[in-house]
Amino acid sequence: MKNMFSLLWFFILFWFTGSIYAQDNKERIIDSLFKSSSEIYFRINVQSRSDVDLLTKIISIDDYKGNEIHAYANRKEFTRFLGYHYNYTVLPHPGTLIKEADLNMGKIQKDNKNQTIWNFYPTYQQYLNFMSGFASSYPAICKLDTIGTTVQGRLLLVLKISDSVNVDRGVPQFFYSSSMHGDELPGYVFMLHLIDSLLSGYGQNPRITNLVNHYQIFINPLANPDGTYAGGNITVYGATRYNANGVDLNRNYPDPDTLNGPHPDGNAWQPETIAFMNLADNTHFTMSMNFHSGSEVFNYPWDTWQRNHADSLWWKFVGREYVDTVHHYGPSGYFTELNNGITDGWAWYQVIGGRQDYTTYFTHGREVTLELSYDNTLLTNQLLNYWNYNVHSFLNYIEESSYGINGKVIDSITGLPLRAKILIPSHDMDSSFVYSSLPSGWYFRLIDQGTYNITVSAPGYFPKSIAGVVVSRHSTTRLNLKLIPTNPGGIRNDIVRNFPLAFPNPTDGVTQLRFPENSGTTAQFEMFNSSGISVLSKQFENVHGTSVPLDLRQFAKGIYFLRLQTGNTLYEEKMVIK
Repeated sequence: MKNMFSLLWFFILFWFTGSIYAQDNKERIIDSLFKSSSEIYFRINVQSRSDVDLLTKIISIDDYKGNEIHAYANRKEFTRFLGYHYNYTVLPHPGTLIKEADLNMGKIQKDNKNQTIWNFYPTYQQYLNFMSGFASSYPAICKLDTIGTTVQGRLLLVLKISDSVNVDRGVPQFFYSSSMHGDELPGYVFMLHLIDSLLSGYGQNPRITNLVNHYQIFINPLANPDGTYAGGNITVYGATRYNANGVDLNRNYPDPDTLNGPHPDGNAWQPETIAFMNLADNTHFTMSMNFHSGSEVFNYPWDTWQRNHADSLWWKFVGREYVDTVHHYGPSGYFTELNNGITDGWAWYQVIGGRQDYTTYFTHGREVTLELSYDNTLLTNQLLNYWNYNVHSFLNYIEESSYGINGKVIDSITGLPLRAKILIPSHDMDSSFVYSSLPSGWYFRLIDQGTYNITVSAPGYFPKSIAGVVVSRHSTTRLNLKLIPTNPGGIRNDIVRNFPLAFPNPTDGVTQLRFPENSGTTAQFEMFNSSGISVLSKQFENVHGTSVPLDLRQFAKGIYFLRLQTGNTLYEEKMVIK
């Protein structure tokens, strides 16, 4: 018995000592990997798609092909990853693959027309100079806005190009954005080149002139400047995927799947994320695209769900148009990944908290993720080649935002524009309906060819249904609509967007509902979930200028929309239950 007892203690001591050694060894590995960088790039061998679905919740997958995953991780993510005991190989970071001397940093060249040749990577200061220079050189058709600042104080810049830069006159609002992964850089240069081409070509090139006259084009060349210039403002060498807080910005958005919630990556919304969410809320983009590298594919929604988007046929059509045009102008073998260059996101690998799905679901826009090249940083002598492969597709894609069904919704009595919901029954699902926007009252419903029934509704108005609306590809079906008010006087409701109805917001479920000073004697409150379904309705009396407690703990985490009508005024606000 004594011998057995001693043997038992020996095994316990051996196990305990081995565990301490394993833990120490694990920490040493982590310390060595993150000694000189905030993130690492590595390859993982997996057995099945279920491995991919697990790992996408832990690390940031960059590509998945065959039995291999290429991924990034910060220290916290990698520590968690090691607990699953997958075989892995650390690879050179993509931000360091091209020698600094070969990046042509700051080497601006001019052609014989005294225009910039975009075959170099700009320094951060050059980027600022280019953007401000565009606006000052073309003030009639170009406006520069700063939508926010990064963790380290760099500027998030958006250029608006239109013949009506200061007025919303009811044309498609289109958005291009690049390099939210800071080490994925071809789109950064291409968007500067596109801005230059649109501005210098206005009045010279008929197609470009038409685009500037009939669209409002917003371009953000650099969505993660802290990542791009992680090595310093004078070089993109050492660029990182994540932002300065070590957060993957393309996993930092609220996710449409309520199981994943408003913070699916477990991180607070970053300053960059908040800036782009605010931009999307305030601008109502009809269509958008964000540029990446690491593959060559047109990736359309959904990333988070296996099921199809309601307009998956339309997505496949515009995706195929983009890629077929690239095939015409590019070399053999370019843009042939997955389904010959296009894929829905889930079929490739699941992304949770991505901007594409956020924009498409929560703002009722249409956003796609475009992977421009296998190389995150192209050799500078290849930049103009890849630009020529894609520029025709860039223009085609902007033009698609004016097709489908569009028109203006107005009050039948006053003729004033309305914000109305445009729904296609038995077709729309997962928030695929759209709204007309104020102050113009215009809506743009992108959709594939076919015949559709449409229902239009707005608070304080009788809904209206239109049957047999015919849509053809590459054409516009104009459908202007008048709604009849339910009140005899036909008084229009005004929507005031900047009044904070709920405080605190975000909330854990217990908040205060605040009423404006000019509230009438009766106030009608309603709360809608992210699918537009009313989940709570209350009426209040004599509450102007006061607040009342609101207990929302029975509702699931996620994004909700609050609406308060007092007299003839309608207030709206987005709220997050965390």
